[in-house]
This record gives sequence, C-alpha cells and structure tokens, in this order.
Amino acid sequence: MKVILTKDVKGVGRMHESVIAADGYALNYLIPGKLAIAATPTAMKEAAFRMKQVVERKVVDAKLLEQNMASLADAKIVIKAKANEKGHLYDAVGKPELSQAAKDQAHIDLPEAAIKLEKPIKELGTFDIPVSVGEIFGKFTITIEVE
Repeated sequence: MKVILTKDVKGVGRMHESVIAADGYALNYLIPGKLAIAATPTAMKEAAFRMKQVVERKVVDAKLLEQNMASLADAKIVIKAKANEKGHLYDAVGKPELSQAAKDQAHIDLPEAAIKLEKPIKELGTFDIPVSVGEIFGKFTITIEVE
C-alpha cells in the first residue's frame, strides 16, 4: 500500500515522503498511529508542496547560519565567573553557559548542540570554541574573567 509519512519513521522513511508499506503495517500501525496517510492524488500534491517548502526552509536556515557564524567569529564574548587565587573556576563553564553568552552578548541564537566543546572550561583565560552545524564549521573566542 502506498502511503505518505506525516512523521519520520525509523526504518521506513522521512516526513512527507511517499513509501510503499505492507498493507497490514500501513492499515494497523502507520495510519491509526497518525504516522502516515493514504497516498491519494490530492495528498501526493500536498506532500510534494510541503517537501518543497522544507527544502527551501533548509536553504534559508543554512544561509542564516553562515551569517551568524561569521558575525560570531568577530564577536568579543566575555564570561564572568568566580575563581580562586590560582585561576581555577569554582563552577565549570559548559555548553549552556556558552550558548547563553552568545545570545546575550553577540545576539546570536546558538544551539548547544552546535558547540563542539570536548570538556567544560575550568580555568580563567581566553579560549577558542569550535562550532559546527551540518557541514558548516567555525569557531569563536571567549574570555573568562574573575567576577
């Protein structure tokens, strides 16, 4: 039976794709679970239109992300944290703090998943933070100072 997926289904396909599924699987699992709809001509046209919108949205998001990465590389981000006299932080600076600092100081919405920090920062100083989303790579510099 030919169906159009309304959500991503592992092992079957992605949202808005038309796939051929076994009749029992489609009628007893996919359609009742609202994971798919029957592939009527009207539904096929609508799915093609939505798929086109998804592709266009990804192109726009990629361009916006490239612009954000370029402006983030030029930004001066400073994080103030409590530290002892040896320069060790009492509380480590991790992905959530870096994401929030980028949003507050550089006005760039940077998802935590995009920050490729191997381990949280536990010292004062200046650090290069690698960032990547998909095939777009970049980095930005932060300075951690005593509060």
